[in-house]
Amino acid sequence: MSVIFSKKCEYALQAILYLASKDEKEYFSAREIAKDLKIPKEFISKILQSLVNFKIVGSKKGKNGGFYLAKNPNKIRLIDIVEAIDGLDVFTTCVLGFPECSYDSPCPVHSEWGKLRSLAYDMLSSQTIDHFTEKTLKKINQL
Repeated sequence: MSVIFSKKCEYALQAILYLASKDEKEYFSAREIAKDLKIPKEFISKILQSLVNFKIVGSKKGKNGGFYLAKNPNKIRLIDIVEAIDGLDVFTTCVLGFPECSYDSPCPVHSEWGKLRSLAYDMLSSQTIDHFTEKTLKKINQL
């Protein structure tokens, strides 16, 4: 289980990495993606529709339709996917849920969590999904 992301966001990241590891001219059904990633089909369908709304994923209806990446993988940052599914509140709000947590009025873990949060945000903002194609293929083959 993820410390930062929802299960929905984890699945979205997996689906985008999956699509990036495939031929860009192919369409993949939600059923296909769900089967290959071992994710419930109904869940992945809703996630993919959310990603369509953010123009990260495209979709084509019909017998030969399906989902595909709407952008080049080197233009999709990991943070774009996180923002589309979970939003960016985890990077701006108190991890313990205290209101008015700030540098001047910190919660008990504010300093330590702030460092981790900044590192995570910087990594997610600087990494594009094209950097993970080979590792994604290896991981999918292990499922």
